[in-house]
Amino acid sequence: MQARYFFFLICYLLSAGPASSQSLLLTSATVVDGKNQQTADDRLTQMQSLTGTTRHEIHVPELQHTYYLYVRLPEGYDHNTRYPVIYLLDGGITYPLLGAYYRYLELAGEIPKIIMVGISYGNDDWAQGNMRGRDFTAPSDQAEHYGGAAKFQAAFEQHFFPLIEEKYAVDSKRRIVFGQSLGGQFVLHALLTRPELFWGYIASNPALHRNLELFLETTPAAPPEPQRRVFVSSAELDMPRFKQPAQAWIAAYSKRQTPWALRIREPAGHNHFSAAPDAFRQGLLWIFDEQQPAQ
Repeated sequence: MQARYFFFLICYLLSAGPASSQSLLLTSATVVDGKNQQTADDRLTQMQSLTGTTRHEIHVPELQHTYYLYVRLPEGYDHNTRYPVIYLLDGGITYPLLGAYYRYLELAGEIPKIIMVGISYGNDDWAQGNMRGRDFTAPSDQAEHYGGAAKFQAAFEQHFFPLIEEKYAVDSKRRIVFGQSLGGQFVLHALLTRPELFWGYIASNPALHRNLELFLETTPAAPPEPQRRVFVSSAELDMPRFKQPAQAWIAAYSKRQTPWALRIREPAGHNHFSAAPDAFRQGLLWIFDEQQPAQ
C-alpha cells in the first residue's frame, strides 16, 4: 500500500504546477534551467530512478501556453557522445512512470542509452491549462477544441528541439516520440504530415474516435532518409470506442505501401491505460533493432 501511495505521490509532484514544483519536487539532486535549487523538503532524494531530473519551463507564444520539460540523462552521460532522445507526451504522468521503468531496461541492457524528455502541462485539468485535447489532435467536426496538432508540431520544431539540442548531446537524426491515447493520435498525425520531425514513432492505443476519416484519407508525406520506424499498439482489452477506430487504421495501413516500416502489436490482457509501459518497451526494442521486419 505504501509503495502504491508513493508512486502516485511522485506522479502528483511531477505533474504539479510551478508553485508545487518549487516547494516539493526540487531537491539537491534536481536542477531547474541549469541552476541548483536547495529546499527543505527531501522526500524524493532517495528515489534514485528519478533524481537528476532537470526541469525547463518554456513559453510557446504561438500557442499562448507554458510547457514544463523534464529531462533525464542516461547513466554515464558523455557530452562528446550523441544520444537518441525520446519525447514523452503527457509527461506529467508518463515521465515518472516510463522514466523510472527505463532505468530497469537500461540495467538489463535491452535499450541503448537515451535521453528522456517528458512534456508536462502541470496538471490534468483543461480549465487549469492542460491542453492535450487541443495540442494532440487533428480537426474534428465532433469536437470544437480539436485541431491544434499542426501548431504543436511547430512547437517541437521551433521551441522544444532547439532548447533540448542546445543544452544536451542529442542525435537529431534519432528523435523518437511516444504518445498514449490522444497522444497516440498526435504521433500518427505527425507521422502522416511531418515525418521529418522524428525517426521513431510509438503510438499506444491511439484515440481516433472523433476523426478517423481524416486519418484514413490523409496521403502520407514522403519522409527523408533514414526510413522512419513506426510502432502502433492496440491493447486486447482497450475500450471499444478507442479500439475499433484504431483497428480500422491498422487494417487500412497494413494493406498500403507506406514510406515507413510499420510494426503492429496487440498486448494481451492489457486495457487502455495499462498498455503504455508495454508499448514503450516493445516499441523501443523494435525501433532500435533495425534488422526486425515490419508488420
